[in-house]
Amino acid sequence: MSYRGPHHNQFNNQFPQGIPSGMAGSTGPGPVSSSKSIFEQFESISKKTEDLIDEYSRPIKPYVPSIGRAFIVATFYEDSLRIFTQWSEQVYYLYNYRKYWKWVTVLFLILNIVVMLSASTLLVLRKKPEFSTLALVGVVIIQGIFYGLVTDLQFILRNLSVVGGLILAFSDSLVRDKRSLSMPGLPMLQNKDHKKYYLLAGRLLLVFLFLGFVFSASFSFSRLAIILVGFVACGSIIVGYKTKFAAFILTILLFSHNIIVNQFWKYNSHDSTRDFLKYEFFQTLSIVGGLLIIVNAGAGELSLDEKKKIY
Repeated sequence: MSYRGPHHNQFNNQFPQGIPSGMAGSTGPGPVSSSKSIFEQFESISKKTEDLIDEYSRPIKPYVPSIGRAFIVATFYEDSLRIFTQWSEQVYYLYNYRKYWKWVTVLFLILNIVVMLSASTLLVLRKKPEFSTLALVGVVIIQGIFYGLVTDLQFILRNLSVVGGLILAFSDSLVRDKRSLSMPGLPMLQNKDHKKYYLLAGRLLLVFLFLGFVFSASFSFSRLAIILVGFVACGSIIVGYKTKFAAFILTILLFSHNIIVNQFWKYNSHDSTRDFLKYEFFQTLSIVGGLLIIVNAGAGELSLDEKKKIY
């Protein structure tokens, strides 16, 4: 983005010859064995977890998409604020190091602030989702070119993550708008939204969302645990298997890690560590926002979860 300067003995004694035939169907003390495989046990646990998520999140469920969208665009708000509060540093870098004309630099920075603030707000409010999504994607691309970061792997992964989140936010907004136009009594087949395709694209880009997180900062044991669990969860989300369960686990892990590790507010404004942690905090928050939308919407039609319902 912008320039930034990382029991049963008693029972056996009572019946030494075995259980009497009349008691064969009764329940009593004794060893309990499970015929369920590990896969079946996982299916059962994950299903119960998803049911609990749906049950306990019902009061806040209507607000989850809005929270998710706000988290996704939080990095654009932060970037706008950074440009405004560090105006002289931004101008100096672009003018002296990137060798752009002064008026081009000023115009570029002003347009970035206006577009990021307006488009982010529109996307959160579900207003003009096509325009706001395209505008923000355009900002990501143009900033990469203008700041000379198109060959930076971390920048590419991070911003593919942002684009993935924007696609998920766009799908949520677009589906709501399309359904509001449906006539009462008409079958849903006439609702020609493309939610399944946007959800699939968002799930696929989630790989880059997570890879961007993996390579965005220094090593720590908490980070390693998230990475190990995250790769499995990401694979599950991509193929659409136990999607809500996997997305929920990742949401809890990443949000906890973000609050514990990226505490930028502990540093004063003149400390460069604050700047670095602040950037990491809002980038991770964007990932959490995308995951919240998946937790709320599920994997969509193009997934193993949906195929299992059919077959």
